Amino acid sequence: MSATKSTPVAAPPAPTGAAPPRSTGPRLRRVLVYALVSLGLLIMSAPFLWMALSAFKTNEELSASPPVWLPTEWTLAHFERLLDRLDLPRYFLNSVIVATLVTVSNLLFCSMLGYALAKLRFAGRNKLFGLVLGALMVPGNLMLLPLFVLMSKLQLIDSYAGLVLPFAAGAFGVFLMRQFMQSIPDELLEAARMDGAGEWYIFWRIVMPLVKPALATLTIFTFLGSWNNFVWPLIATNDPDKYTLPVALATFATDPNQSAGSNGMLMAGSFLIVLPVLLVFAVLQRHFTQGIATAGMK
Repeated sequence: MSATKSTPVAAPPAPTGAAPPRSTGPRLRRVLVYALVSLGLLIMSAPFLWMALSAFKTNEELSASPPVWLPTEWTLAHFERLLDRLDLPRYFLNSVIVATLVTVSNLLFCSMLGYALAKLRFAGRNKLFGLVLGALMVPGNLMLLPLFVLMSKLQLIDSYAGLVLPFAAGAFGVFLMRQFMQSIPDELLEAARMDGAGEWYIFWRIVMPLVKPALATLTIFTFLGSWNNFVWPLIATNDPDKYTLPVALATFATDPNQSAGSNGMLMAGSFLIVLPVLLVFAVLQRHFTQGIATAGMK
């Protein structure tokens, strides 16, 4: 008797166009990353949100326990009282003038120095760039006393020049522009020189339009640092008419005759200090993001 052989049954063919089963691992990791990033964003932005919302709360809501996040009754009373007690337009104008002059001077001088260090050949170029790197390593507070003595000798204390000149060109800006300009092909500049273009024409008409992302990045960092600068304006100004907004607000907060029951006014003043920086970042955000992304690919 012979054994009967069983014929194996073939599996049905998979339907055409069917997608392979997806693994839940990458999707779960993506969800976890988004959750962690959102949590970090919430933690970082919570103090700013509290300050901004508190500027529009009443005194009762500011001192409420437990704390009240959203004001039930929005009010501008703190801004009005702050305008009555402080010459806020004057201090705001001082901050605008100083921050604008510092930013414009950094854009001009740092771009020129960065171009020279990146694209021009001259004796001592590498040593000069080494000095720039060395300046990046020096703590800023260490230079306050020499700067004050220098400004005093030049009789620039209590003046806009004394607030602007020490920060007219920063080592970070020179380093940033030099590194960014190195990515511009030398062949492009050589072709312009062969056509008879001078260095000033090459710098203004060819190089500067190509480094707009770096200029936007430098604008944001410089304006932010100058606008929030507190120590140097406090040291270099004795005349209240030359106070910048952070110095005026800090002086107001430490004066017991003025700051009694002024938590709401301090929140309103802090909100006014932060608002211009947010506006500058919102305008230059696209170029800033492009500059960071381009720098990351180098």
